[in-house]
Amino acid sequence: MDKFLITGPCKVRGQVSISGSKNAALPILASTLLFDKPVIIENLPRVRDIDTMLNLLKSLGSKIIFSKNKKTVKIHKTKKQNYFASYSLVKTMRAGILVLGPLISKYHKSITSLPGGCLIGARPVNYHLSALKKLGMKYEIKKGYIHATSKGKLKGTMIKFSKISVGATENSIIAATLAEGKTTLKNCAIEPEIKDLTNFLKSAGANIKWIGKRTCQIIGVNSLNSTGYSVMGDRIETGTFCVVAALTKGDLTIKNFNPKLIQTELNLLKRSGAKIKTNKNEIKIKGPQKIKSINSIVTKEYPNFPTDLQAQFMVLMCKANGISSITESIFENRFMHVAELRRLGAKIVIKDNKATIEGNTEFIGAELMSSDLRASVALVLAAIISKGRSVINRIYHLDRGYEKIENKLRKIGVRIKRLS
Repeated sequence: MDKFLITGPCKVRGQVSISGSKNAALPILASTLLFDKPVIIENLPRVRDIDTMLNLLKSLGSKIIFSKNKKTVKIHKTKKQNYFASYSLVKTMRAGILVLGPLISKYHKSITSLPGGCLIGARPVNYHLSALKKLGMKYEIKKGYIHATSKGKLKGTMIKFSKISVGATENSIIAATLAEGKTTLKNCAIEPEIKDLTNFLKSAGANIKWIGKRTCQIIGVNSLNSTGYSVMGDRIETGTFCVVAALTKGDLTIKNFNPKLIQTELNLLKRSGAKIKTNKNEIKIKGPQKIKSINSIVTKEYPNFPTDLQAQFMVLMCKANGISSITESIFENRFMHVAELRRLGAKIVIKDNKATIEGNTEFIGAELMSSDLRASVALVLAAIISKGRSVINRIYHLDRGYEKIENKLRKIGVRIKRLS
């Protein structure tokens, strides 16, 4: 099993090019099951979750042709259509459930495994199931699989989500694309990755409109046209590199990302003392000599502060001057990095879903263990500013969501090695 060896402290400078968004690419790839005609998807990140999704599509009967650099794929259906999404493929990532909507919408049957992914909280699939049921899906759960059918086409309806859910919003949009009549989805998640999914479907002839801040209207079409689409840049990778610059008194130019999509995060970094300039697809960020503490960061649904950057900002606040606090309101189990940060010297107190962080920490290198995707990258950030050597074990979590992160970090001045 691979691990990272990092020798700190390091200061970063130079430029980083942001990869395609994993969280945008996964639902877009799942939605290719709706198509009879070929689809070309560009700017795919080369991360493990994308490989898993492509293998899942292959197992369902899609033919996948890679470009030389494997960042572009051509997907078209074969005569061997399959409706069984097996546990062996779905167990490692949450997004496996996203094939349920298109399979039911297009083929009116599916046996899909209940999903896996990071152990960061309950993340129930009941929001997906109740929405698809309203569209006409019948299902029962047997031996860890959702056995689903529909009598012919799904029927458009009004669905109001009782809780904002990214995955359930995506599954419902995909399923409603080929449904009969009009579907109105209320209380939708509005993450940029969801807008990327709707833009992709619209490029193929889907009739989708946002008619209010959290309301999406889909009028079903009979079929989708062949299309080519480039996936948006990854906003969590962008935010992570912004934090790296702020942490290390660094000087970074971050390319291939639209800064308008992370205004909340950039405003918080400015409050911490970072100097930031933005252009159309570029962010220039200089870290402060002294990091300022921020009280009362709260994770919430987009456009608020994302739970996927909570762990990274916690490392930043460990180096800030004074006391900071972060409240996690999305997932109940997302402070798993805290015990490992304490091994480096962090002073963090957890009470319920609130972390209080004492600043001015001097991190000393240690051996660490990753527990989930975003926690892993927080440990990398902490190791970068620690005195001496740190070893980070179980980095396969990181490989699920960051494309060759050690190469990008090495180019900007981090002393990091991957040990197999």
